[in-house]
Amino acid sequence: MSHQPNNIFAGTQVVSLVEVRGTNDSLVHPRGAVGVVTRTPAVEGEKFLVRFPDGFEAALARDQLDVLKHFKDRLGPRTTGKSVSDPASANSDNGAPVEVADHGFDLESFILYRCVVGSRAYGLDTDASDTDRRGIYLAPADLQWSLFGAPEQFEDNAAQSCYWELQKFLTMALKANPNILECLYSPLVEKVTPLGAELLAMRDVFLSQMIFQTFNGYAMSQFKKIEQDIRNHGEVRWKHAMHLLRLLLTGAATLRECRVPVRVETHRDRLLAVKRGELPWAEVDAWRKELYHDFERALAETKLPERPDYEAANRFLIKARRDMARSNPL
Repeated sequence: MSHQPNNIFAGTQVVSLVEVRGTNDSLVHPRGAVGVVTRTPAVEGEKFLVRFPDGFEAALARDQLDVLKHFKDRLGPRTTGKSVSDPASANSDNGAPVEVADHGFDLESFILYRCVVGSRAYGLDTDASDTDRRGIYLAPADLQWSLFGAPEQFEDNAAQSCYWELQKFLTMALKANPNILECLYSPLVEKVTPLGAELLAMRDVFLSQMIFQTFNGYAMSQFKKIEQDIRNHGEVRWKHAMHLLRLLLTGAATLRECRVPVRVETHRDRLLAVKRGELPWAEVDAWRKELYHDFERALAETKLPERPDYEAANRFLIKARRDMARSNPL
């Protein structure tokens, strides 16, 4: 195994490259489990202390763990060229959201897919719920080829909508971004062109075991915020707690069903009780740990591949670009 530097700091999300075992050599967490570094080696030969979502801590050597972001990057396209970067961490002039009104072209003409997301798609809406829309647009060739390039993301805050350019959307889907995958499986579709229908027909190419690491990473970040709220303010933001639980439920179901079951109506009453703050935090946290362990079991059972089908996604993008260059396929 190649040398890996010890430049991992406390608070970093990491992936275990080995099975995590406890007393009597019993299996506690499978290979691929996600945790947070709580202590780094003070001297050579010491191990990293890693805490997992259920509170279990294990000492792991540097070659037994990997930084979560690096782990996902290594599952990326198998090419010798430039790797696909994570849009969530990209820092480019083209990556910032752009207000629709600030850009002089008719976005609606180039939208190939639009759906409703959020509580209405989850089946968790109430009379007071907003209607959030997300979608994909394919940049016209003259904008894509211009010196300015096509904005990766358009936001319309007044309409509570957000649209990603096709290439950015595909890249985030390949990274198993939960918000993006939910778009592809939303039961509330408002607009779909023939090209958008092609994308929906191949949406399973974006599903892989990486869902376990990515969904867990999001859930752990949310849990960290909840812990900070309890520590600093003595209270829980219950809406955040509800979405953490929903994310774990959806992740495990996705690994088992090989599709993203966006609606969580089976758990509606209990999730809404969490959102209203009607359950004690101890009960909610116990449910969180239970769902985390179920997520691990789903990983062991899943038939999803280790990595998504980058090649299929790339072929689709090239075809879409060629069609747009020749004519308006929408």
